[in-house]
Amino acid sequence: MAEVLVLVDHVDGEVKKVTTELLTAARRIGEPAAVWVGDGAEKGKAALAEFGAEKVYVAPAELNDYVVAPTAELLAKLAQDQGAAAVLVSATNSNKEIAGRAAVKLGSGVLTDVVDVTADVVTEHSIFGGATVTHGRVKAGVPVVAIRPNSVVPEAVSGAAAEESVSLDISDAAKGAKVVERVVVEQGERPELTEAAVVVSGGRGVGEGRFGVVEELADSLGAAVGASRAVVDSGWYPNQFQVGQTGKTVSPNLYVALGISGAIQHRAGMQTAKNIIAVNKDPEAPIFELADFGVVGDLHSVTPQLTEEINKRK
Repeated sequence: MAEVLVLVDHVDGEVKKVTTELLTAARRIGEPAAVWVGDGAEKGKAALAEFGAEKVYVAPAELNDYVVAPTAELLAKLAQDQGAAAVLVSATNSNKEIAGRAAVKLGSGVLTDVVDVTADVVTEHSIFGGATVTHGRVKAGVPVVAIRPNSVVPEAVSGAAAEESVSLDISDAAKGAKVVERVVVEQGERPELTEAAVVVSGGRGVGEGRFGVVEELADSLGAAVGASRAVVDSGWYPNQFQVGQTGKTVSPNLYVALGISGAIQHRAGMQTAKNIIAVNKDPEAPIFELADFGVVGDLHSVTPQLTEEINKRK
């Protein structure tokens, strides 16, 4: 069975949830082989094995000293050397650039913003804000696939995760853009937005300077906080918390939308949530078409009561 290379997303040795999703998708196609760039592989190897990685290729941290190009060279080299059936990466901005560069080097094609993939590498894409589903396939070469986070349900199955060190003579061209500084964004105690099981998001209806009601409900649920584009564009909340077509895609077990009308751009980023609760004073708001449970009312009256009741039941 041919290998399927999976580029690992990790922070300080902790494997991110999206990687477990990629490994699950990879098992449909062939034998999952994780590609770990940087330090911490020993710490993260158990998580990779838990989701079926049969092999873990570990590349030196030197590759991270440069912007995307060396990692693309590494993936292309491994795909050629191992006769890989496909290369899977998460559809983050940097990884989509890596995918494009790797596909060029392989003389193949790249499929981005994928929401599902079959055993013969036919990919599914949700476009126009989720209104249309399309399918794609690479005609020649090793397909390089960038899968959206939270699109595939991770399924655990044990793998060997045999570690193998790999090296790469980075080309001069790949060294053209070097990383000179990294800034860590303070995450706080709340879970990461794209990996949270519960997300509470606020929209324009929350009002300027009144986002505390969203945060208090989120904290009572142990949830991440999200925001609509209108909120971010107005400067009411930082843009790294934007959910939607031009923000982050989330697929939690529970999504609570407070004061969000439900424009198609926002729905594109959260419509795959397992359960959706909406609170909005407009009974005609589009979000109610998508919601499993809806409350028509003033969120500033409804939400504090909900928060209080949840805290009572803890």
